[in-house]
Amino acid sequence: MQRYGVLVVDDSSFMRKSISLIIEKDPQLFVAGIARDGSEAIEKVQRLKPDIVTMDVEMPEMDGITALGKIMETYPVPVVMLSSYTEEGAEVTIRALEMGAVDFFLKSELFEQEVEQEVLDEFLHRLKTIAESAKIPPREVKVPGDKGIKSTERKSATKGQLVDLLIIGTSTGGPAALQSILPYFPEDTRVPILVLQHMPPGFTKSLAERFDTFCKLHVKEAEDGDILEAGNIYIAPAGFQTLLAKKNDGNVAIRVEDSMDEKILYKPSVNITLDSAAPIYKERLLTVILTGMGDDGLNGCRSVRKYNGHIIVEAEESCVVYGMPRAVFEAGLADFQVPLSNIYQQIMLYI
Repeated sequence: MQRYGVLVVDDSSFMRKSISLIIEKDPQLFVAGIARDGSEAIEKVQRLKPDIVTMDVEMPEMDGITALGKIMETYPVPVVMLSSYTEEGAEVTIRALEMGAVDFFLKSELFEQEVEQEVLDEFLHRLKTIAESAKIPPREVKVPGDKGIKSTERKSATKGQLVDLLIIGTSTGGPAALQSILPYFPEDTRVPILVLQHMPPGFTKSLAERFDTFCKLHVKEAEDGDILEAGNIYIAPAGFQTLLAKKNDGNVAIRVEDSMDEKILYKPSVNITLDSAAPIYKERLLTVILTGMGDDGLNGCRSVRKYNGHIIVEAEESCVVYGMPRAVFEAGLADFQVPLSNIYQQIMLYI
């Protein structure tokens, strides 16, 4: 049985012990070491060579964000951030994900008084999956303030605009991958873009606000009743399902619903959104599936294919976790499988 070493980084001795106790409950995981601050984390990552790191966001001396940046520069290893459920915590967490952290968990969920076993099981499952399969591919870092490619640099298909809506679905590793795509879209982009990123409630608003600062297009968290308009990027709100509905005047509106179906693991679910969009847009729908754990998007892409829509998936070589794209590709549903560095150019052949 393969075992994976975890470096636990937290300034609180109580939290280090609590996190370590959870990790040691799984026979495939062991605590390779502990660190009390960012400086110690950098040193122990290089010396102990753990398979994965859990990193507290807020620490004295050197915080988790600074330590993450140095680890990515010197000894890249999968890092999972442990975040607080606050507005400031959400903003910092989004920056960490952009910098290369592969995932994050809320401390409030892991250490609430009566934490459910399912939450702990999910935490351990994701740690194991990340430790086993996550890669830290080199990524071109976008500088905030870089407003993307100029309109004159658009690479349009000779056949003209082929689709009327772009939907992007992603999970683990998604924020960094999106940062390699969304800032490039020019101001005169002729279709609306809807992004579904798996996240806990409260974090998609910060994600949208962050991207709005360095994308040419307006980026907002989708709201119930929003009309899809070209030149806008809508981030589906976490904790809800996002569907599309065609109105009598021909416009397409966003419906945000609170689904109580316990069988649906993800909120938002890429499957649910694609199932609602495919019969509306038919062959005029383009779907892109990026890095992510699991297979959300597989059944939705079956709907897209049924209505003759188009599907692009990210290639394994650039995925942090090759789960969601693999499921779609191996089902034979993808028109193209390309590395992240080529995704934008492939999209522009359609719009």
